Amino acid sequence: MIRSDEQPQAPWRRRLHEVIFEAETPAGKAFDLALLAVILASIGVVLAESVPELRARHSALFCALEWLFTGLFSIEYALRLLSVRRPLVWARSFFGVIDLLAVLPTYLALLLPGAQTLIVLRALRLLRVFRVLKLAEFLDEAAVLRRALGASRRKILVFLGTVLVLVLIFGSLVYLIEGEEYGFVSIPRSMYWSIVTLTTVGYGDLAPQTALGRLVASVIMLLGYSILAVPTGIVTSEMIAARGRRPSTEACPACGAEGHDLDARHCKYCGATL
Repeated sequence: MIRSDEQPQAPWRRRLHEVIFEAETPAGKAFDLALLAVILASIGVVLAESVPELRARHSALFCALEWLFTGLFSIEYALRLLSVRRPLVWARSFFGVIDLLAVLPTYLALLLPGAQTLIVLRALRLLRVFRVLKLAEFLDEAAVLRRALGASRRKILVFLGTVLVLVLIFGSLVYLIEGEEYGFVSIPRSMYWSIVTLTTVGYGDLAPQTALGRLVASVIMLLGYSILAVPTGIVTSEMIAARGRRPSTEACPACGAEGHDLDARHCKYCGATL
C-alpha cells in the first residue's frame, strides 16, 4: 500500500513546490530573491517605525505597510503548507516555525499592544540567503558546524558543569576570606564576582582587598585563560571529524526539509522519496 506522502503530486503542486522550495531553478531563485527583498523592506519599516519622529509623522503609512507585509507573508506561509505533502512536519521544522513567527506579531498586536515589536524576528528569515544564492561552500560549512555542535554537546555540558563547580568553590572561598566588609555580602554575590573574574571580563564593581583574596583572584584569572580554550578545542576537534560530503540543496517534497546527501533517495527526516 502506497503511503499518502508517496502519492504522486499534482502538476500544479509540483510546480508550486519547485518555485517555493527549490533555489536551484530559475523560478525558485527569483522567488527567493524577491522574498528576501520583501523581508529586508519589512525589517526596514520596523526599524524606521521605532524612531519617534518618523512614527509621529508617518504612523498611518507604517501601519499600512506592516499589514501589507503581513498579508504577503501569510500568503507565502499558506502556499508553503499547500506545496508539501506533509504540511504539519514542515510547520514544526526550523524554517516553518520562523515563518510562522514572521506573521504572528501583527495579529497578536490586535490583542496584546506592543507585540508588534517582535516583528524583528523576521530578520531570522534572512538565513535563507545561504540557500537562495546557492552558496554551497557555506552550506557545507554550516552542516559541518551543526554536526560538530551536536557531537560535542555532552562534552560541553560536562565542561559547563565543571565550571559551575569551580565558580561555587571560588565564590564560597572568597566570601569566607573577604566577607561583608569588602562587599562580598553573600555567596551568590561572590559567585557573580567569580564568574566575572573567571571569564576575564572584570567589571570592577567588586574587588578583593586582602592579600589572600587577591591571591585567589590571581589563580582564578590564570585559570580563566586556560578554561576559555577548552570549548574551542572540543568544537574544533569535532569539526575536523564531522567534515564529509557536501549536502544537497534539494528540498523534500513531503516535509520541505533540506541538507540531504547528494546521493540520497529518501528524506532522512520523514522517509519520503526525493
